[in-house]
Amino acid sequence: MRVITNEIDLKPFRGCAFVPTMGALHAGHLSLIREAKSTGKPVVVSIFVNPEQFSPDEDLDQYPRNLEQDVVFAESVGADVVFAPSVETVYPDTPENIALPKAATRPQLEDAHRPTHFRGVCVAVARLFDLVQPTYTVFGLKDYQQYLIIKQLIEQEDGRWGDLHIIGADIIRGDDGLAMSSRNVYLSTDQRQQALGIHEAIQCTTEDDMCCTLENHGLEIEYAVIRDEQTLLEPCNEYPTRALVAAKVGRTRLIDNALVNIQ
Repeated sequence: MRVITNEIDLKPFRGCAFVPTMGALHAGHLSLIREAKSTGKPVVVSIFVNPEQFSPDEDLDQYPRNLEQDVVFAESVGADVVFAPSVETVYPDTPENIALPKAATRPQLEDAHRPTHFRGVCVAVARLFDLVQPTYTVFGLKDYQQYLIIKQLIEQEDGRWGDLHIIGADIIRGDDGLAMSSRNVYLSTDQRQQALGIHEAIQCTTEDDMCCTLENHGLEIEYAVIRDEQTLLEPCNEYPTRALVAAKVGRTRLIDNALVNIQ
């Protein structure tokens, strides 16, 4: 396992399978690394807490950081390199003013509730792609809107990163159905039981049923919708549909989604 902090040492790994993360790795992240490993390419995992995607009311300084533990976890599932750049390495100049894909502004889901978030994500991911120059990149489907945005970003930038392919990795769940998240550690035993209402809601076939399910579990709803899987806009008959939820359990905000048949 190598830990690299600069662009020069990354050169032998160009064409790799790349898993960008902000660290605090858990079982969900490890599944992404395994997916990257299945491509047969060397696997590079980035650990970079991106300041550009934190809003003023989100505490960047409190974000969990444990590089040594993350390196051990990444190595345990076959990663070849951990890329842990400084902010100065990722942003030697002012971050670029990148054009946001449609999925970052039109759905009024995460983009409505965290209006500066996806601009920061796109700026960071674009720079990491510049530095790493991968052939494959793996993103989890738990944050489905983010996955779709990065997919559109790659298409939009039209060859900037060569023939880069994005892989959407399945959501990893606990035995009780709750999606793996670094935020789950903030849940008490009772709150975890409450949070199972989210998993139940994304199996509903109408938005009304989704909302009723969440309310019955005492959850604070930010959105509970069924959308076209390709655009995250109102469903049409041409494409599959996806149920998406963001809700709070106490002070902990969780998201989840699933394919749903509304035919």
